[in-house]
Amino acid sequence: MFRLLFAAFLISAAFAAPAPPTLSSTLSGLPFRSIGPAVISGRVVDIAVDPANAAHYYVAAASGGVWQTLNNGITWTPVFEHQGSYSIGALALDPKNVATLWVGTGEANSQRSVSYGDGIYRSDDAGKTWKNLGLKNSQHIARIAIDPRDSNVVYVAAQGPLWSAGGDRGLFKTSDGGRNWTKVLSISENTGVTDVA
Repeated sequence: MFRLLFAAFLISAAFAAPAPPTLSSTLSGLPFRSIGPAVISGRVVDIAVDPANAAHYYVAAASGGVWQTLNNGITWTPVFEHQGSYSIGALALDPKNVATLWVGTGEANSQRSVSYGDGIYRSDDAGKTWKNLGLKNSQHIARIAIDPRDSNVVYVAAQGPLWSAGGDRGLFKTSDGGRNWTKVLSISENTGVTDVA
């Protein structure tokens, strides 16, 4: 008897339940757009967040440039499309001026499939325009550290060429916003630097 009552309850509950939304009604507010096939960004290697607005940040992709969001990731805009390298190893946002963004090119995660870069770039207008500031033979920049007391003082950790000696490898420092670079740490022509804090 209990089984019969329970089965009757289940059947009546199934007919009384509202119908689940259909796929077409769920997606009706989303416009269709092409998402591929196309070149895509790939692995995320660095993130820089605006300290005054957590919904505004930049994401660097190992093989796909730098992207900016102003609405916490709802939409994205590429801001490093027309530069000499699409491969990114590091980025840093100036803590005193969030319109100033530094990008180190060349993926720093060495593996069998890795792209090299062509130095360090700076934008003073939130990624609208860029200037290459040197270290063009670094090939793989792993980290950028901006002195929080003086935005003109910047350190760059450069790995250099992965499979050969030489290049711009070591820890570099600028005291004039990137116009001139000094190597402040050098171990050998085969040893680069991966991190700086």
